[in-house]
Amino acid sequence: MKVNLMHGAGGEVMGELLQILTRFEHRNAGGVGLESLDDGAVIPIGGVNIVFTTDSHVVRPIFFPGGDIGRIAVCGTVNDLAMMGGKPIALSCGMIIEEGFESSDLERIVLSMDTALGECGASLVTGDTKVLERGALDGIAVNTAGIGIADRIIRDNGLQPGDRILVNGTLGDHGMTIMAERAELSLGGQLVSDVAPLWGIVEKAMAAGEIHAMKDPTRGGFASAINEMGRKSNVSVRISEADLPIRRSVRSVADMLGIDPLQVANEGKVVMGVPARDAEAILEAMRSHPYGREAAIIGEVVAGSHVIMETSVGGERFIEPPVGDPVPRVC
Repeated sequence: MKVNLMHGAGGEVMGELLQILTRFEHRNAGGVGLESLDDGAVIPIGGVNIVFTTDSHVVRPIFFPGGDIGRIAVCGTVNDLAMMGGKPIALSCGMIIEEGFESSDLERIVLSMDTALGECGASLVTGDTKVLERGALDGIAVNTAGIGIADRIIRDNGLQPGDRILVNGTLGDHGMTIMAERAELSLGGQLVSDVAPLWGIVEKAMAAGEIHAMKDPTRGGFASAINEMGRKSNVSVRISEADLPIRRSVRSVADMLGIDPLQVANEGKVVMGVPARDAEAILEAMRSHPYGREAAIIGEVVAGSHVIMETSVGGERFIEPPVGDPVPRVC
């Protein structure tokens, strides 16, 4: 097998690569393993749950409506911690920069990272920088790792029959914004990435009720995230098309380009499975946060093994996970 772009796109093909990367026993040294393949690792130390995660970022273009590679780098790591119930504490940053990269662009990226860190109360505490010769890299690549502290660990495999499925806002914004930028489509500013740090809204939701499972629908989009949650939890999920929050501009560009908006990345969204008794309280808490004003209950967990959409015209169809994200290099 030769590695190609689809192996890094978050869809079904990426599983082939993960089988190689996670198959060796020495990767479970110290009893902390990769078995759950969740958004991060939990390391219990002295009665405290330390959540640890890492991510690399190669988005193209590096600046886009609503954000840039620096904001994505911070938000991606903070959100992976938050999806496991971890309050972000400290991040590292490694940058690989191509010779000739504009210092003004680098300053802009660093300022964007600092702003995102300020939103969630985390700090950048260490880092590393390498410069490669011109042509060896496409501008800049950023790696961030983060640690957080969690009173209660939440995983993506805890869905239970009867749970309600919630999202904190519109789906497909980031992926379609990136695609429109690459296609040079002028939409008068109607498409803007949703990239945002989610710890604040997750903290509010956790205080409002119980959360059984949680995941951010990044690469592969909502379709990939909800299928992974259902498969790991051994349940079926029924989604109401009428309740899915998708912007008209996102639908229009997706139709124009022949892309399912449920299969493209989001960078400021969370998918939650919560008990029915707590759903309304958690929804209200999410809507009280700036990143949750368009939050919605979009479905229910039932017994079974598929993700099924109840369509607006009264039919049903499977929501299939993408083979690979149709928009590579979105984060």
